[in-house]
Amino acid sequence: MSSKAAMVPNPDWPADKVIDGDSWADVDILRKLKLWYNVSKTLAEEAAWDFAAREQGLKLVVINPAMVLGPFLTPTVNASLHWFLQLLEVQSLRHDKMDMDLYMGCVDASDVAQFLIALYESPSAQGRHLCMESVERLIDFTNNVADLFPELPVQRIEEDKQSWVVRAKDPCKKLIDLGIRFTPFHITIRDTVDCFRSKGLI
Repeated sequence: MSSKAAMVPNPDWPADKVIDGDSWADVDILRKLKLWYNVSKTLAEEAAWDFAAREQGLKLVVINPAMVLGPFLTPTVNASLHWFLQLLEVQSLRHDKMDMDLYMGCVDASDVAQFLIALYESPSAQGRHLCMESVERLIDFTNNVADLFPELPVQRIEEDKQSWVVRAKDPCKKLIDLGIRFTPFHITIRDTVDCFRSKGLI
């Protein structure tokens, strides 16, 4: 399993094309931003593809999930959940250039698990698989969350600065063709917030 972090930012990507499995993150930009997790994800996946190309009979299939949300079993939150938790409870949360360079959608944790199994069991599976319900911009995400939870201090974004993100519904046709449907956005968000509340985090 890799990550969407290994796909963006990619300044050379065509401006009118939806991000897909052919996109690779620019490691130099990631290093300048000191995003070491993203650097490691990109270099690790590149190394895996290089290794697979040298080994006869080895087939590599990769799934690249976007920001993973949904109910969680761990005692603490991971980086994605921490960012989302901040969005829900801190009115002054600043959406910086890093967010604008990287965000392009989210996916339910249960969907990632189901697709992992489906890819493993599919003899025809090959290549990279971007994994998210839809490609969207950060302004879409924050405003939709604010609409779902008007009682929470969700900071809306006033200015859309993500012209590089080409919006798309059902951008992951290779995964959908496996017979699994993505959890709708509003369900993933509500389930995540319910989990936060059950653990006393909000």
